[in-house]
Amino acid sequence: MNKKLNILICPLGWGLGHAGRMIPVASRLSAMGHHIYFGAEERHFAFLKSEVPGATLIKFPGFKPGYSRFLPAYFVLLLKIPLLIYHTISEHFKVKRIIRDHSIDILISDNRFGLWNKDIKTVYVTHMPVIPFPGAFRFLECIGIKLHTAVIRRYSMCFIPDLPGDVNLTGRLTHSTTLPDNTRFIGVLSRFIGSECQNMESNFSSPHNCVIISGPPPQSEILRKKLIKVLKGRQSITVFLGGKPDGSAEMVRSENILFYNHLPSDAMKKVIGQSEDIIARAGYSTIMDLVCLKKSALLIPTPGQTEQEYLSRFLSGKGWFSSISQKDLTNELKFSGSRPVKWSDDLIVQSSLLLERALNEMLED
Repeated sequence: MNKKLNILICPLGWGLGHAGRMIPVASRLSAMGHHIYFGAEERHFAFLKSEVPGATLIKFPGFKPGYSRFLPAYFVLLLKIPLLIYHTISEHFKVKRIIRDHSIDILISDNRFGLWNKDIKTVYVTHMPVIPFPGAFRFLECIGIKLHTAVIRRYSMCFIPDLPGDVNLTGRLTHSTTLPDNTRFIGVLSRFIGSECQNMESNFSSPHNCVIISGPPPQSEILRKKLIKVLKGRQSITVFLGGKPDGSAEMVRSENILFYNHLPSDAMKKVIGQSEDIIARAGYSTIMDLVCLKKSALLIPTPGQTEQEYLSRFLSGKGWFSSISQKDLTNELKFSGSRPVKWSDDLIVQSSLLLERALNEMLED
């Protein structure tokens, strides 16, 4: 199709991961000549502007459940279901005005339930059609599947950032249920695919280790403090990477630990790629980034976030990653070794083909 379209991308704002995994989609569409709009949290604007130059940024915040220092994440979300329903309905009507004011042709919603629209083509992005319930409530999971499937069917298409075969990253979150007919696998998404590592002045000696702190507070800050206590004073250098793109990219050093609030993609790719060992949250976007960089890691799921707890078990069971619970972090912690993911070359090629095929179908009249 030769017509240049206005495409609105609306990532979930719980953390930086959902915005980050939309970068390769936005970049591919921008390279085709289409104009990209982002409807996102204002705190993500600096990140999106640096990653997709020329995109139009629209302040369009979504539902944020928040986390507790003491309560499991799933319990907090359960308490806020009425607020989630309110935000879903509210967003559905707010986005109509954005579509009208900016003459949007296609809308891509990353895990935001209410952004379907009957007047234009809409695409829903999710890596878990099956939302995992905690053990005692597993018998209710079928209800969640039916409700999520109903959301998916509201959209013209559903994109799943994973592979369709036995070699996949999501396990039963995607591959244990019958998917709606409008679902397409688009391969693993990462802003690091195809990016080049530019020369960067190193403030640390090589070799070094790396800690990737992601996700919303307060749990991200709790993990940060626990890991500083465990890793401080060791002989090896450890680089902490925080997901705060609105902060300074300058380095702060404390003994053997270097802190960066944020690094551009090329610099971050270099730090991660040259790390001997890596510790990270078990967020799916972080996992996709690591796989595309051919790096393994020690995964620490956010307490009570059932999706991360499942992914860490599933991927460590395959031997691709290792995992530990946040409460088990002690001074005896040993890095497990950043094993390269040997099949990632084929994964990247297959992912590129799947994404291109899905986008071409989306762009058809």
